[in-house]
Amino acid sequence: MKAMQVISLTLLSVLAASAQVLKFGKCPKPAVQANFDVARYVGKWHEIQKLPTAFQRGECGTATYSPKAPGVIGVLNRELLDDGTINAIVGSAKVKNPAEPAKLEVSFFETSPPGPYWVLSSDYEGHSLVYGCTDFGLFRMEFAWILSREPTLSEETVEELHSILSFIGVNVDKMVPTNQNETYCSPMNQ
Repeated sequence: MKAMQVISLTLLSVLAASAQVLKFGKCPKPAVQANFDVARYVGKWHEIQKLPTAFQRGECGTATYSPKAPGVIGVLNRELLDDGTINAIVGSAKVKNPAEPAKLEVSFFETSPPGPYWVLSSDYEGHSLVYGCTDFGLFRMEFAWILSREPTLSEETVEELHSILSFIGVNVDKMVPTNQNETYCSPMNQ
């Protein structure tokens, strides 16, 4: 038990230093999008807000999803870094259980375990709310993204999505906006 506490405290220190959202307790089990339709979900999404992550450091974030095989979609995440370069990563998302197609697992590296990508809400045409959570002993690490088909999203929709996150215990005050200014983000369109 003592070794587990040391590992948990070490993990907590590393993740806290990287601005990752780490909380005490087990992951919640929120309801996901009913009758999720992967075919309608594919395409380009713009990141509007997110919980801070160690692996996303840029602005102008986009995620482009493409069909690969039944129950599998290709993932291309892109962001503009401070030095003007574009950071991109390719992966895939797989439906874990066909009875719950809104619960996907995303992998970017063959050597790392997949991460949860749960679509809590999407109208397919305008917004998507994505949540992921992983248990680490006494702690959980949470991820959340508000996505839009356009670089902007109405404040009313953002507030509705925040209420869904708040209901499952996510501190929406920790959500950070993503700069999607057209001029600033122009290198992403070249």
